[in-house]
Amino acid sequence: MKISVVTAVRNGAATLPRMLDSLRAQTYADLEHVVQDGGSTDGTVELLHAQGLEGMALVSAADGGIYEAINAGIRRATGDVIGLLHADDVLADATVLARVADVLADPAIDGVYGDLHYVARNDPARVIRHWRAGAFSPRALALGWMPPHPTLYLRRDVFDRAGLYDTSYRISGDYDGMLRFLTTGQVRLAYIPHVMVQMQMGGASNRSFAQMIRKSREDYRAIRRHNVGGIGTLMAKNLSKLPQFWA
Repeated sequence: MKISVVTAVRNGAATLPRMLDSLRAQTYADLEHVVQDGGSTDGTVELLHAQGLEGMALVSAADGGIYEAINAGIRRATGDVIGLLHADDVLADATVLARVADVLADPAIDGVYGDLHYVARNDPARVIRHWRAGAFSPRALALGWMPPHPTLYLRRDVFDRAGLYDTSYRISGDYDGMLRFLTTGQVRLAYIPHVMVQMQMGGASNRSFAQMIRKSREDYRAIRRHNVGGIGTLMAKNLSKLPQFWA
């Protein structure tokens, strides 16, 4: 099967080389890298032309936000399986995509996810949070559980039947999308108990207090939209992060 890795980026030249190296190191060969650049002005496009993977599918154009860019990349992807990898994230080791392919050799499985490390922005070797996802249970959604989105790989037909990401969300479109996939989409997920992605701290959701408030509001909107709980679910979702700092 072909695996498409979609990267939505804007002004990511500082971190792209590490991400590209982690893709290039993969032992799984049938890989497509789809890059959707949002009109970068920091040399991102030039860096991608110089250092991008062979056969990289690159488009650079202004967009309306991260989820619009992700959707555009997914539409252009030609793989049987699609995952996301942002400019400041890296695949944790060379076996990640091979593990994805091994699990998805079972036609009864629609997607896979694994564990995630949050690492220090100025020292990627220093792990700040260890997100051990655990196996999926529908009841866990009411407790705020979700798979780590950067580790999620889904078959193309999941997007065909359940839809792409809702661009009315600015921060929590990934959470809304995963709730939709797991409820109305009836996606059958398998858990890989392995760290699949290292993600730098300091993303859009926690850059400021205002962003954290907006994220909580969007999370609550998604929770209510998909009928998985209420304010208790939102509180549990946020509190579940605390043990990750001591894992």
